[in-house]
Amino acid sequence: MIQLKHLSLACAIAATALACDVSAQTANHPLLQNMRPVTDEMLRSPPAEDWLNWRRTYDTFGFSPLDQINTANVANMAEAWRVPLEPGSNTPTPLVHDGVMFMLATNDTLLAMDASSGELLWTYQHQTDPGAAPSAKVGIALHGDMIIMPTNDIHVLAISAKTGELIWDHAIEGARIGRRAHQLHATPLVANGMVIQGVTATMVPEGGYIVGLDLETGEEAWRFYSIPRPGEPGDETWNALELSARSGGSVWMPPSYDPELDLVYFGTAPTYDTASLLNKVDLPGITNDGLYTNSTVALRPKTGELAWHFQHVANDQWDLDWTYERQIMHVPVNGVMRKAVVTAGKMALFDALDAATGEYLYSLDLGLQNLIASIDPVTGVKTMNPNAAPIAESSQLVCPFAAGGRNWQASSYDPDSKILFMPIAQMCMIGGPLGGQSILSTGASLTPTPFPGREGEFGRLQAVNMETRELLWDYREMAPPTTAIVATAGDVIFGGALDHSFKAIDARNGDVLWQTNTGDIPASYPITYMANGKQHVAVVVGQPTIHAGTFMGAVSAMTGGPDSPLGKLQNQGPALIVYALE
Repeated sequence: MIQLKHLSLACAIAATALACDVSAQTANHPLLQNMRPVTDEMLRSPPAEDWLNWRRTYDTFGFSPLDQINTANVANMAEAWRVPLEPGSNTPTPLVHDGVMFMLATNDTLLAMDASSGELLWTYQHQTDPGAAPSAKVGIALHGDMIIMPTNDIHVLAISAKTGELIWDHAIEGARIGRRAHQLHATPLVANGMVIQGVTATMVPEGGYIVGLDLETGEEAWRFYSIPRPGEPGDETWNALELSARSGGSVWMPPSYDPELDLVYFGTAPTYDTASLLNKVDLPGITNDGLYTNSTVALRPKTGELAWHFQHVANDQWDLDWTYERQIMHVPVNGVMRKAVVTAGKMALFDALDAATGEYLYSLDLGLQNLIASIDPVTGVKTMNPNAAPIAESSQLVCPFAAGGRNWQASSYDPDSKILFMPIAQMCMIGGPLGGQSILSTGASLTPTPFPGREGEFGRLQAVNMETRELLWDYREMAPPTTAIVATAGDVIFGGALDHSFKAIDARNGDVLWQTNTGDIPASYPITYMANGKQHVAVVVGQPTIHAGTFMGAVSAMTGGPDSPLGKLQNQGPALIVYALE
């Protein structure tokens, strides 16, 4: 194992770029000199050894065709190298191209490293506005010789991949910085000459939005608002509220992209101002559905034009986002293969939609929710149970918990076996009554409680055949998942959990083939790649977000309090850890 303890490490964890000039030392490094520009064709069909996008491919499968590490030898995997990182909340996705790893660390610090050893090649430190609040970011984008990165102060930057020098800097116009302001959590997407960036607006009046920036200049070309403006379609779904009284619709997860259809698919979040939509006003033509919250929106990347939308759950009263990955896959529907956008919200209930038109195709319920009574087989409109809305007098059991079910920890889809692997936190909540202390404006409490009949089991990994829609296997454990899943052609899937574990699981049957204690909570998007002829698996640990913190408190309380196994864990601090075969 290599642990870096030289000058470049000091630069990697320095608070400012003034600590040292790594770029000057490494500008002539062979890896950087020989690195090819990332082309549109590479992004459409990445080289097997690279990880070029958030979930490797535009269709967000999170699948690698590498098989050097496989079921026969994964037990021989060991730590190859690690790099200490700064503390802070983050959910990074390292990207790898031609043997160079790029990663957005905390405090708006961008790192370039030798992917085979962790040697630091250069750093870039954005001079962030001191009034900006830190935000956990999913990652960066690559195109040409540029890296596109979002910042805490709501800028989008283009950085030279070879030198770490700034190419352009775009401050998103009208964005607010500070706490309870706009944030950039999502990875930018490069598609059809545009940089497309989702904007989070959790508590900000008028809601979230998506911007399209010119790839070469960074200038804003278009903006799509996830809450309709007065007079636009969907304006009538906000209970007659003025625009300034509407909030939510955050776009805090990255999109997928279909180059054939030239459509970008985003998911949107609900609103925390649930009280304003709780009871429908008695006005003709007015609803309290709250478009485009909890929706899939399909946009033209050049113009931001809305091609279609589908609202998965209207008027969400329990913070059960439907904002996560939109996987583009071919699925059989009534004997005919259809190109579909498949996605699940916190309820771990999947909707499949026609990728070209948004036509509802079918739903698949993994059995974690008790809010939906039925789904119209033609329209996909969901009829809700009474507990879908909080009540003033008493509390009620609501499944799942407001942190999921599933959450940002992305699933992985193997296009060869047609199997989808979904990490799930198995937990419910006692919701309500109204008028308490809550993130929701109704005051409805969100108190975690065990899933009925599954006390002590909070983590779950399910494998579903997407052709037959059958559950193949179901792996359960005490600790909820805290990373995304990565599936590989070696029939091995990788993922981490709240108990500091990082596991390799047999994709065929759910057996654990290898596991290690990472020394801290793995809370990121693991990747796998080839460098110097060797397959590696990388994961960031020790930078947990509010989701991991919420589950740590909840699961600890339900598994013995001070005597909980989770309470006895020793956190060793944040790090990027890379594994390979010994």
